[in-house]
Amino acid sequence: MMRLPKFRYYAPSAVTEAAAILHGQGPGAMVVAGGTDLYPNMKRRHQVPTTLVGLRKIDALRGVEGSPARGVWIGPGTTLTEIEESALVRRHYPGLYQAVHSISTPILRNMGTIGGNICLDTRCNYYDQNYEWRRAINFCMKCDGAICWVAPGSDICLAVSSSDTAPVLCAYGARFHLASRKGERTLEAKTLYSRDGIHYLTKRADEILTGISLPPGAARFRSAYRKLRRREAFDFPVLGVAACLRIERDIVTDARLWLGAVSMAPIEAVAAQAALVGRPLTDETIEEAARLAYPLAKPVDNTDFPLRWRKEMAHHFVRDALREIRQA
Repeated sequence: MMRLPKFRYYAPSAVTEAAAILHGQGPGAMVVAGGTDLYPNMKRRHQVPTTLVGLRKIDALRGVEGSPARGVWIGPGTTLTEIEESALVRRHYPGLYQAVHSISTPILRNMGTIGGNICLDTRCNYYDQNYEWRRAINFCMKCDGAICWVAPGSDICLAVSSSDTAPVLCAYGARFHLASRKGERTLEAKTLYSRDGIHYLTKRADEILTGISLPPGAARFRSAYRKLRRREAFDFPVLGVAACLRIERDIVTDARLWLGAVSMAPIEAVAAQAALVGRPLTDETIEEAARLAYPLAKPVDNTDFPLRWRKEMAHHFVRDALREIRQA
């Protein structure tokens, strides 16, 4: 049986209190909300914090508020189930609803939070193993070792971004609000992520995610999310496709297309977006966009399924997401 290491747990009731604890405890402290990813990682000794700062008692970090016209604020401590059951999200942000609905199982969505999924640790077959298994291969670059076993010549870790909500929120143009003892700042969703399996977030260790903002214009997009995984429940994505289109008089006036789980961070399909704008969403337009998005999927051998097949599925999943939007 894998057991949690010893740690001290704090349960502050305000963000300022939580930030003060993080600052005072130093690099050995981490925040935890639902814990559905962090606690298993701690059992495998991926992270061994001496202090955990629980965020579940901070009411200011929970809820879904606003309107499509004024924009929507989502508290990072809001459970995935609460977001899934939000009529506002389901009606006006279907891509986000689909992404949240696809995460894990109902039981874990009852515990897991959207903030946790946004900041989800990167994954790799050589990393997501117990301590004894990893020790047998002399560990890996991401934790306790020096070599990336996926590509031994690589200077950076190639562990994969496996967040379902990250590509969707990037496509919506969401903004993330962060707070620490040093003050507050706001980031575009796409700037939170870095293509490095170890340093995959630009958020500092002493910062707390305090809010997710969807801009007023986001509700005018038609959106869809498609996810590839072996089982229809529980599994992490090995490909995620987030598509947001604004269509006026049958012409695409704005297009956002992001791929998840094919690199260390979500990837924007810039050329595919350009191919959609200014054109009707015909079969030919959809096929061209899917063809242009396909080369961006460069999966490596550290998750499920054969590489060539996973890459080919990027073409099909982009096409399916765009077809769904056309029928909306």
